[in-house]
Amino acid sequence: MGLYFIAEMKLSPNLTPHSRVVEIERGVWRLELPAGPPGHYRLAQLDDYTALPRRAFTWQAPVSLTLRARASAQVIPGTWGFGFWNDPFGMALFSGADALRLPTLPNAAWFFFASPPNALSLRDDLPGQGWLAATFRSVRLPVVARAFGAFALPLLVIPPARRWLRRLGQRLVRQDAVDLSLDPTDWHTYELDWLSEQVRFRVDGSLALETPVSPPGPLGLVLWVDNQYAALPAGGRAGWGTLSNPHPAWVEIADLTVSASSPI
Repeated sequence: MGLYFIAEMKLSPNLTPHSRVVEIERGVWRLELPAGPPGHYRLAQLDDYTALPRRAFTWQAPVSLTLRARASAQVIPGTWGFGFWNDPFGMALFSGADALRLPTLPNAAWFFFASPPNALSLRDDLPGQGWLAATFRSVRLPVVARAFGAFALPLLVIPPARRWLRRLGQRLVRQDAVDLSLDPTDWHTYELDWLSEQVRFRVDGSLALETPVSPPGPLGLVLWVDNQYAALPAGGRAGWGTLSNPHPAWVEIADLTVSASSPI
């Protein structure tokens, strides 16, 4: 197995104004958000894909991620986490990156924290907020369908259209998730084994989730904290936007390693 450390993975910071990524000691990184009001997006992120088209993302199963992490508060308004995904929402369109990507359906395997009012599950029997281990596996859509999907997003505010789009999403996107009962402000060791037929999540050596819902690659590695939310509830009102951070927020990452047979 080849072993790839943070310097060799060429992780790059992706930051909004006044956010920071700081190496506070050797091998320990702090991703920091400033305090601020809603209406302004705040992001502190390390990733290895911002300037790449999706077809050139680095990672393919089998691959394993191990790190230690802790957060500044039990609930950070917005989302934070780490793992692998396909950047489905085309964030590069808005970040000034070189690669322009149409939105697509999600493929991901990650540890993911989502504060209220996030509701990020298409299934009523799976958690959509909290501190989660989660996976998404989606069908591949042609370019025309992805372009149509981008224009269809505003329909989520219309209840009948939202219900129809949610049912369609359940047909196109498989997912699995489990709520992690732990205090994220304490240091914990997180392990993710992404295999072609399953994904295994461990926390402090104990199995948290083993699921056959394994995403197809290639995917990018991401570690982030932001103040964004998206709500796609079965009932109630869909919504998305940014949240107030009454206090500065941070996530610390230590001892990050990614191992794979070979990167693609």
